[in-house]
Amino acid sequence: MNWLEFGSMPPFLILLIGAILAICTRGISQKVIILAAPVISFVNFYLLPDNFSLTYVVYGLNLELVYSDKLSRLFGYLFHLAALIGVIYSLQLKDTVQHVAALAYAACAVGAVFAGDWISLFIFWEGLALTSVFLIWARRTERSYRSSMRYLVMQVLSGVLLFAGALLLMRGGMSAKVVSLSLTDNFNIYTSVGTWLIFIAFGIKAGFPLLHTWITDSYPEATASGSVFLTAFSTKVALYVLVRCFAGTELLIPIGLTMACFPIFFAVIENDLRRVLTYSMINQIGFMVCGIGVGTELAINGAVATAFNHVIYKGLLMMSMGAVLYRVGHVNGSNLGGLYRSMPITTVCCIVGAASISAFPLFSGFVSKAIIMGEMLHNGHTIGWLMLLFAAAGVFHHAGIKIPFFAFFGHDSGLKVKEAPINMLIAMSISSALCIGIGTNPQLLYQLLPYEMNYSPYDLTHVVTQLQLLFFSALAFVLLNLWKQYPPELRSTNLDSDWFIRRAFPFVYRQLIKLSSSIRIAITTMSSLIANKQVNVLKKSSGPYGILSRGWGANNMIFIVILLLGVLLFYDF
Repeated sequence: MNWLEFGSMPPFLILLIGAILAICTRGISQKVIILAAPVISFVNFYLLPDNFSLTYVVYGLNLELVYSDKLSRLFGYLFHLAALIGVIYSLQLKDTVQHVAALAYAACAVGAVFAGDWISLFIFWEGLALTSVFLIWARRTERSYRSSMRYLVMQVLSGVLLFAGALLLMRGGMSAKVVSLSLTDNFNIYTSVGTWLIFIAFGIKAGFPLLHTWITDSYPEATASGSVFLTAFSTKVALYVLVRCFAGTELLIPIGLTMACFPIFFAVIENDLRRVLTYSMINQIGFMVCGIGVGTELAINGAVATAFNHVIYKGLLMMSMGAVLYRVGHVNGSNLGGLYRSMPITTVCCIVGAASISAFPLFSGFVSKAIIMGEMLHNGHTIGWLMLLFAAAGVFHHAGIKIPFFAFFGHDSGLKVKEAPINMLIAMSISSALCIGIGTNPQLLYQLLPYEMNYSPYDLTHVVTQLQLLFFSALAFVLLNLWKQYPPELRSTNLDSDWFIRRAFPFVYRQLIKLSSSIRIAITTMSSLIANKQVNVLKKSSGPYGILSRGWGANNMIFIVILLLGVLLFYDF
């Protein structure tokens, strides 16, 4: 099969070609290209035969540029859909940097989920970092620049660890093919260390605890459309490879529980509403990581289904906040409120996204989250199930209520702005329709999942339990507000473990610079003192009044000559 024929091209290729063509065009032609690229790419991807594979040989290694199965195809559908919605959302922009970076970023994401070997995966893995950072730079502010540098360090570090781990696996006798790995059952030191390095590399990209700061730091500093693309791709590629390589790894369960719970406390007190959404994203990824850790077929289906829905409803929330940012210039909850009057369609779309992420019945989050929680309980993780129950209530507080309440309702800020541009409204409407469509007819999604599904989310117990959870969470929010006990909207930036990167490390660096400067001054001073002493000694012996500079009389010179002659005669004798 000729891989340059339409219907057999690598799934990422047309998106990459579209990005290259977008560099060379402007105006209407550029918009046509960036809009057509994901559509044509999807058609090519859809026509790829099942179990399609494309291999090539580099220095004797058989590498698999494309490996297609049901899991990778589902993420292929998801990423093409996300790319199309993101492109529609950004059509009003006249910024070639953002258009090119977005398409190239989508191409790398698609390439990564179809990569069948470690080398190809590494290339696309680093491509994700190098293309996405332009979406942060495109904000063109000092904060975004500093944030992008921290972002790039973490992303490149993840790629270095992935490459080192892959080399160690191959040094230990394994092939270059991406396969399931184990953190415990390794037959030599090379594969053991290599597996852990790859696990950490995936953990950085997925936002594991203490490795998550690049998400909360950089996503809120990206452009309005850039944050939509960032939400869709990097972390979902990480979840894909975790499913592919570490399904059933029990260590993922406590990691996922920590991710699901700790962001709640920061999201509740955060003022920047896009940063609230990034904490919420880590919370949601925690659910997926728990499902991957449980490792049963149903749990994996739940994790993958949640990832699919998450891209849509979290993208919808990011788009609604991006529309506010586009019209108002900021998304600080302390300065917003009352926008439902001037941005009614954006308000409705935001509410749909909030209902979906909160897992209201008839919305998409409801039909996927329950699978993970049910599998946690059925597999004996009762405490973990209770923690996820707490996390589900928390996400309703900070994403389901706080985002739409503080942005569009709450106190009236007096802002009078226009509704979002038509292309933004179209993109948000598509996502809203998908949230409702999947929520009311979950089989549309279930038939795409990696394993066969015989699951009905709309049983009485599940519906009543979820409604009770949502009701009492909403009641708690209302009462806390009435009693003036809900954390106030503060004009501040809250730091968690990124305190070490943004405060501690710079402080230590400045102290080291001061210490090195003091040492340099001390060494210079000591050297000067020693040099001055040596000069004084030389002055005493060779100066104008030194012993070596004194005049010698004739008698003394005659005595020295006679003495030398006597020594010479004695030696000759």
